[in-house]
Amino acid sequence: MAQVRAMRADARRNHARLLEVAVEAFAAYGEGASLDDIARRAGVGSGTLYRHFPTRRALLEAAYVDRIDAIAARADELAERLPPGEALTEWLHELGTGMIRIRGLRALLGSAVGGDGGPSGDTTDCCEPLKGAVARLVGAAQDAGTLRRDIEPVDVLRLAHGVATASGLADGEGKHIRRYLGLLTEGLRPQQP
Repeated sequence: MAQVRAMRADARRNHARLLEVAVEAFAAYGEGASLDDIARRAGVGSGTLYRHFPTRRALLEAAYVDRIDAIAARADELAERLPPGEALTEWLHELGTGMIRIRGLRALLGSAVGGDGGPSGDTTDCCEPLKGAVARLVGAAQDAGTLRRDIEPVDVLRLAHGVATASGLADGEGKHIRRYLGLLTEGLRPQQP
């Protein structure tokens, strides 16, 4: 078993500072923010940035892991207090709003549910908490009879991505998410005989 060395104190500070600056840069400029600018603003060289985060995706994932975990945790909170179909719809609203407000999150989720990892072939594990959350919500809604049995959790995440994209195109602020989710969830409900 290989032994992993602990990060030196200066390396930990650089790592933390890079993440802090990256969150600010991604919020301001989206996932295409300049990595060289992030390194410069963090007070380190580009080589230091790439030692900590070898790809743009690695930095983006690290910058958003806490937010992704928080959105995923909301699924369980909503499931405890709402009926299954309502919990799923409310969680999808929060996820969609997050994808609009947290620039870069939509790109991460898109690559996670896109099947091929995007043009570079990168795959991402950072959205696994979201996949687990939606699987629990979808299963509960199907068991309650409020969601069609042929719907897969990944289908719901792909559709949520589309809803966030459509709402972002409509106004850039997510004001249409509830309306678009209503249209979507009507189509996901089981058909009455």
